[in-house]
Amino acid sequence: MRTRIVALATALLLAPATVASTGAAQAAPGSGTAGPTPDRIELPRGWQPEGITTDGQKLYVGSLATGAILRANPRTGTTSVLPRSATGKPAVGVEADRRRGVIWVAGGEAGEIRAQSAASGRVLATYPLPTAMRFVNDLVVTRDAVYATDSMNQELAVVRLDGKQVPASGPAELLPLTGDLVYGAGFNANGIVASGGYLVLVQSAKGLLFRVDPLTGDTEQIDLGGYLVTNGDGLEIDGDRLYVVRNRDNLIAVVDLAADLLSREVTDELTSDDVDVPTTVALLRGSLYAVNARFGNPSPATADYWITRLDAPRG
Repeated sequence: MRTRIVALATALLLAPATVASTGAAQAAPGSGTAGPTPDRIELPRGWQPEGITTDGQKLYVGSLATGAILRANPRTGTTSVLPRSATGKPAVGVEADRRRGVIWVAGGEAGEIRAQSAASGRVLATYPLPTAMRFVNDLVVTRDAVYATDSMNQELAVVRLDGKQVPASGPAELLPLTGDLVYGAGFNANGIVASGGYLVLVQSAKGLLFRVDPLTGDTEQIDLGGYLVTNGDGLEIDGDRLYVVRNRDNLIAVVDLAADLLSREVTDELTSDDVDVPTTVALLRGSLYAVNARFGNPSPATADYWITRLDAPRG
């Protein structure tokens, strides 16, 4: 398993900028029609992305290097950095919350969850976990709470929600994970989504999926029929279809879940010559947007990074 701890001393201070994607087609003058959706959206050099999310219109990508958040227009390929978003602490998983106008951020080894303005990136509230070896990896927002995985401790971090206001800063609750999930060496709980009153998470180290009761923390392994989601990272869900990003394998497993989420059929594996260690995906208008973390690159602070668009399966 890869090491995802980022040395903040090498972080770049990324100023607000606008970048045009190479290959982003533009409409001909006077044509009145938009060009085709770009298949690749360039990110600033040295961005070091990990998480990607969508508010239904735009894409948002966090930076491991600085904690900054970038907004991308998938129709044009243009990007801009939210001007007040850099925190000096990692942005790992990110989740758009249209109801509250925020981007929820998993803080990695900083051991916290952050709520940041989707307009400016300003930190509105911080929810630290108790002092310990932590890696807050990914998160999901439900009507009642924000749930975040900790890849090093067998528990979820929880921020309770009530109405449209962002809760005041304060310690996150901890929900122990019991049942079938057993942590081992390497990264454990990673990507997380919500469906049908349950949570679904992937255990990277063992290549397994689990259904989680958000009230009790009880976990049940999802029957994959012997298929392992090796190097499982970010998850995306669309009805009963689950997308599992397998980073080092450079592919996305397509899993059709049963109604109880406990059994499945793996129907496809998506890939592209343009992916390079994808970590998470966002589903928007029939397309999957995969962010390429390029883990193992010898010069991450000066490397090129980008988002790759893939067609989502139909039916």
